[in-house]
Amino acid sequence: MGELNMDDMPLPALFEQTRKVHFTATESGNGVDQEEVKKACRALEKCDEMVSKLGLFSTNETKEDISTTNLKYIMVPYYLGELTEKVEHEDRVQIVKAAQAKLKEFVTFCEAMELVPEEELEASRQDGPKSNSMADKRAQKIARFKRQREAESKLLEIKERKERRGRSTRASALSTPIEAGDEDVLDDDGEEEREAWFASISLALCKAFDLLEMLKKEKEMLLAFKERQSKEGDKEFYQEVLDDRAQRAEAWHRNAASRVQYTKPAQPITCATFAQDVLEGRASVSQMHEHKHQPLIFGPASLVGGSITSERERMAAQVFQPSHRMPTMSIEEAGLKEMEIMNKWQERNVKLMEEANSSWYNDSGKLPGPPQEDDDDDDAAQDKARAWDDWKDDNPRGAGNKKLTPCG
Repeated sequence: MGELNMDDMPLPALFEQTRKVHFTATESGNGVDQEEVKKACRALEKCDEMVSKLGLFSTNETKEDISTTNLKYIMVPYYLGELTEKVEHEDRVQIVKAAQAKLKEFVTFCEAMELVPEEELEASRQDGPKSNSMADKRAQKIARFKRQREAESKLLEIKERKERRGRSTRASALSTPIEAGDEDVLDDDGEEEREAWFASISLALCKAFDLLEMLKKEKEMLLAFKERQSKEGDKEFYQEVLDDRAQRAEAWHRNAASRVQYTKPAQPITCATFAQDVLEGRASVSQMHEHKHQPLIFGPASLVGGSITSERERMAAQVFQPSHRMPTMSIEEAGLKEMEIMNKWQERNVKLMEEANSSWYNDSGKLPGPPQEDDDDDDAAQDKARAWDDWKDDNPRGAGNKKLTPCG
């Protein structure tokens, strides 16, 4: 926070320093320094006191009546509530209550200034058993998340717009000298600053509502813990915790001891060795292969690792089965099967090559077939064909049909 005394610092400078600490503690991923957080909390309390003394805000005003310079001081209770929640203290309940008070103060003031969305106001009015349904909470969370993303996008857009305008201003200043009286024209971004602070307030409201819900649940848990601790006493409570841990450790060791007989190392798989022996000729494919792969069972370890003795245990062990079809053989068995098929194919090819290289075509000039018939049959067929040709020559087509002869 610097070495300057907070009493001597003006309100804008004090607010800017606390804002930097808040950004470091909440937005950045660095560790939170408790001394810096406590100093920032004291500085924010000083800022809140100065804002009240100066009378910067009034309940009769609206958001349009607040000046752009004073808009940022609306965030003072929100910053103070978030930083208070990060303070480490023995009495966590008091820290949670203080953070809740500041966040509620911020939300109440924003509601008076008409900055709270209607959805949040309706949800706060309908605070009852019906509003606690999961559907209502889900819809409220979704709407709040959308507003938060919209505010973040708006702030990013304004930041990029300022950077572009700054680059163009510097470029124009180098080319064209700025005349006296034009400096205010270049820095006239009051409307943009006002828009940015409204977006920051909207973003802070979304985070404040989420933080309030979280602090409410944490407060309930802490109060229930304190109540139980006060009823049973510290010693009895801690003794119960220790006994519970001891019982769980003893049960774990007992179960581990009972599973030792099922966790013995299995015999090495020799399928790959057997396949290598077949490839190198030391074994034959037709030899018996003793190793058999059992189908995998996905189920409770107590049943899979142990011995399944009943149909009920077998069905329970097969509950968690994979969605895909399991293999019916191992990679080694598939290789042996393929090797057997290739051997048969090679034997068949060798047989075909032997038949192709044989000298059956040299034994006789004709292809092998049934025994040849006598030449007499061929001569008789040839004589019959010749007689038929002669008859066709002597009897032209249509001869003897008197009806086709024209009348004389």
